[in-house]
Amino acid sequence: MDLEFDARYDAFREQVREFLAHNKPGGAIGMAEGRAEHRIQWLSLLIEHGYWARTIPKEYGGYGAEPDLLETVIMDEEFNKAGVPRGMMAQGPSMLVPTLLTHGSEEQRERWIAPTMRGEVMWCQGYSEPGSGSDLASLQTAAREDGDDFLINGQKIWTSGADQSDMCFILVRTEPDAKKHEGISYILLPMDTPGIEVQPLRTMSGDIGDNSFNQVLFSDVRVPKANVVGARGEGWKIANTTLKHERSSLNANAEGTWMRLARLMKKETINGVPAIASPVYRDRLMRLQARALSMKHHGMRMLTCNLKGESSGVAGLIVKLQNCQLSFDMSALAIDVMGELGALYDHTKYERERGYWQAHSMFSLGLIIGGGTAQIQKNIIAERGLGLPREPKPAKA
Repeated sequence: MDLEFDARYDAFREQVREFLAHNKPGGAIGMAEGRAEHRIQWLSLLIEHGYWARTIPKEYGGYGAEPDLLETVIMDEEFNKAGVPRGMMAQGPSMLVPTLLTHGSEEQRERWIAPTMRGEVMWCQGYSEPGSGSDLASLQTAAREDGDDFLINGQKIWTSGADQSDMCFILVRTEPDAKKHEGISYILLPMDTPGIEVQPLRTMSGDIGDNSFNQVLFSDVRVPKANVVGARGEGWKIANTTLKHERSSLNANAEGTWMRLARLMKKETINGVPAIASPVYRDRLMRLQARALSMKHHGMRMLTCNLKGESSGVAGLIVKLQNCQLSFDMSALAIDVMGELGALYDHTKYERERGYWQAHSMFSLGLIIGGGTAQIQKNIIAERGLGLPREPKPAKA
């Protein structure tokens, strides 16, 4: 991996810095309805200058640049230093869009990619069910044919952002007589379709942030067969493409989170002394920096594999396991640094950063379980990555 910067890349870095100096946003970028206009304007501006959707073809609403590892590194470094999001961490851009680029029809790409990358259409993921979490292929939400449509009945749970989303990419069983992994289809479903009921699930994080969990009920929900992505009954293969990008997205910005933590430790004081002056806290911060930089360069390794059309192998399988734990450990240090104030949230008088670290701590703890538990991830690494034998199943009576 050659990370030397020549004059062209130095000029590109200056270009990014100049853009940030003149356009740095003052507010947060999220899913909440009140910030939608701000979000769309910011993402559209980033696309116009090539800092978001950079390598997505222009015909699908992207900037259309050729992939370049060093440009990606420079953009991430400068946006992190400025404390500004380079795009939007959401399920549509990070998970659905690359899936559509691989498996979607031309009509689906033209219709959905551009508004998704601009933040005009927000997506949720309809995967887990009450009886189908780690064993996702056992899902029971079913779609029966009715002319040119499917009628969907069933239930999904832990559906992040369903209460604020316009669309859902959902897995349903369309071939009831097929084998478990072969009867599933991947469908794009408008969330305002009659028959959908969204029930928010209150979690330990309360109402902090945009990462809400929900239960979604489907009763004769009508959706056109044309909304199936790829071939009917091949949803399991397509779902694994999405899951691959979900795991990769969790490696997105460990360095940026670390920088935010370091800024907090410079501002927060203990008996009048900045927290970063404490040898104990500083040592913990440095250990986290080493892990964050490791994940950053690991991400470069995977991007290089992607640019060369090579499989990332085991490297791609460890991302979720490592980064979810790292994310939680960073928030744990932040809360320790804030002392008794670290327990405050809900915009109380002495709350820090509007409860960001409390929400981050609780949500990152959930991510160690969600999207495949840490134990499941270790099984995947062992069996698929290292070729170890599967754990024997108990003998049937």
